Amino acid sequence: MASKLSGIELTRYDDLFKTDAEREADRQERIQIVPASEVFPYSRQPYTIDRPTPDLVRLMDSIEHIGIAEPLIVRPRDAGGYEIISGHRRDYCAKAVGLDTRPVIVRNYSDEEADILVVDYNINREDLLPSEKAKAYKLKLDAMKRQGQKRFGTSPQNGEKLKENYSVSILGEQVKESATQIQRYVRLNLLIPPLVEAVDKGFLKLAPAADFLSHLSEKEQTYLLLVMERDEVTPSLGQAQRLKQLSAEGELENNIIDLIMREEKPLERKVTIRNDRLQKYFPPSYTPKQMEDVIIKLLEGWHRKRQQEQVR
Repeated sequence: MASKLSGIELTRYDDLFKTDAEREADRQERIQIVPASEVFPYSRQPYTIDRPTPDLVRLMDSIEHIGIAEPLIVRPRDAGGYEIISGHRRDYCAKAVGLDTRPVIVRNYSDEEADILVVDYNINREDLLPSEKAKAYKLKLDAMKRQGQKRFGTSPQNGEKLKENYSVSILGEQVKESATQIQRYVRLNLLIPPLVEAVDKGFLKLAPAADFLSHLSEKEQTYLLLVMERDEVTPSLGQAQRLKQLSAEGELENNIIDLIMREEKPLERKVTIRNDRLQKYFPPSYTPKQMEDVIIKLLEGWHRKRQQEQVR
């Protein structure tokens, strides 16, 4: 950085010996203001950018009032302009409120580095959907695998398996998930999109979807979806397990899917009593546990009385 003396700008001693590449790196690391039209989303970005969450609303409000406080991290595109590594939601909010420039820091990343960083910048957000974790985990694991292949060359199959397990272990520590759970999320990528959406919405549980339904062919999944929507049912863990087994044996015809999904499942009987309805029957000092104990004792007495009446 230059210092000023009597209006004359002097070059620092170290800068005299910098290469052109180093000077270019210094220039690029500085914040630059570029037209919004030159900034593009990362092509393999795994997260949903426009999903309305409280965090996104706060971010949009902040950008509308004070602009983009933290510059986007971008890398040059082969086709011109820049692609975003960090800052997709900032870019989306800026576009929504009509800002026509973006503050950016330009860095040169390889595809593997870019894939990993795009995942890492948002991987610990609490509001991620299962589908977002599925794409993000797969993108990072694939990039780590490619990095290992470049670094160490082609390895025997056992060596590749060990490196894959090591990558899953590293990712697991980062996101506080077990290796089994990470592999479950990755398998969601084998489901047809409407079934993944059902997992996102909570209609379909993660374990049966990933462990069993992801092994079905696309045709089998499509017919299963039709049955789920037509009959308003979802497969239990046991049903999903049988669907997978019959699919592996080549015997999962449409009529079999119908038969399995039409089986009666035990109803979950759940009763909720509002606190304001209970409170008038108990002293204010009673805890929920004490209230529950009293209710159970009263029900036991009522049950015994009914049994005695049936014997008479």
